[in-house]
Amino acid sequence: MTDNDPLAAARASLAKGEPSRAVLSLRPYADDLPLPDLVALVRDASRALGADDLAGAAADLLADIDGPKALYDFGYAATGSGIPFVGVPALRRARGLAPDVLPVLWELASALEDSHRHREAADALRGWDGELPAWPGRYLIAYNSLAAGDLAGAREALADLPEPEDPDWGPARARVAAMAERAAVAAAVGPLDGSDLRGWHFVLHGGVVAHLSPHGFEEPMRGRYAFVSDDYSYCRTGLERLRLVLETAGRAVDGVMALPDRDSTVLGLAASRLLGLPLLPVDPSRPGALVVAYDLDDADPELRGALFERPEGQILFEHAASWVRPEGPAADVVTLLHQNVHRPWGERMRMVDVQDPSRGVETVPADGRPEAELAEEVLAAEAVTGENGEEGPPDTVDVLAGFVGAVAGGWARTGRRWRADTPGPVRSSYFI
Repeated sequence: MTDNDPLAAARASLAKGEPSRAVLSLRPYADDLPLPDLVALVRDASRALGADDLAGAAADLLADIDGPKALYDFGYAATGSGIPFVGVPALRRARGLAPDVLPVLWELASALEDSHRHREAADALRGWDGELPAWPGRYLIAYNSLAAGDLAGAREALADLPEPEDPDWGPARARVAAMAERAAVAAAVGPLDGSDLRGWHFVLHGGVVAHLSPHGFEEPMRGRYAFVSDDYSYCRTGLERLRLVLETAGRAVDGVMALPDRDSTVLGLAASRLLGLPLLPVDPSRPGALVVAYDLDDADPELRGALFERPEGQILFEHAASWVRPEGPAADVVTLLHQNVHRPWGERMRMVDVQDPSRGVETVPADGRPEAELAEEVLAAEAVTGENGEEGPPDTVDVLAGFVGAVAGGWARTGRRWRADTPGPVRSSYFI
């Protein structure tokens, strides 16, 4: 095995009992691998994982490698299993063999979209020979053009997009229209380029990112965190900037509803004290309140699901939001975006002696003090300034206030919240 043989490396991971790692390691290479070899690896990994449907589709494709139906079925199963990048090469081959079969085009566009290859998805849809149905065709062109950063292409698609006859498409129509409106606003205050994380997060997901990581800003994170060891200063920063966002946007809330998990309770208690607001029982349908969550991925699934619908005037604040595979709705304000986060009061590892790394690390147990005491620690901490020096662009309160003041008219209005299901044009090395 050599370093430049991704398939051999994947096979090695599979042999070590790491089937998920084996498949995910092929994300940057799947399009260029021999299709039978790729499918065989997926078959074996799926069997190891007990994913019988995908394993069966892979076995069927290996028995009929140029069969359009077998190619389609495998691509469909791969996308449904959360590995759409594996389905793309099979669906491209199916598209070439069956160019007039519209479901193949839909599934190829879906696999590309779920792989965050939005420009390719839009181009594939535009390449249909004939009249493309507006729903979902032109809608998908508009959405993927926006997610690719192609504002001109999105405007063109939206200009030809009629109101859907099927009312089930109504929310999607409202979503893409709101995205286009926010893009027009955000373009006036920022570059909306491949590094404008705050701008594109607002355009695509409707929320405000209150704090940008300075670490690896230019490459590869661009304001996101990979692993973050959270601390009380970050928590205080998030609450201070939440207050700034509310004041700058002229939005008043009448109480704090902290989600019932321990982490959210700590932040909710601190928010109540800082903002001078009463704590309220959690009711996702209640208008006018501030909902506080530490990380929505850890929330009760039923409660989290209820937060997709936004009552009038309700603001959802999430301190640490996953940007890789978020489970909940995009919050109206989020402190920071992460791949993995350790809570300030949770169990953690630290060096025994920072002056002598050879002494290794030790486990620090979780802080078991009551939530109210931990909330006091948050309030006693100092917020970060955002004066990042050479590590990243300035991310001060003045910068944030300028952004919020410019976009306030299109922020956190009525309507459904959506999952932050794409990184958009602000790429990272996590998604190739």
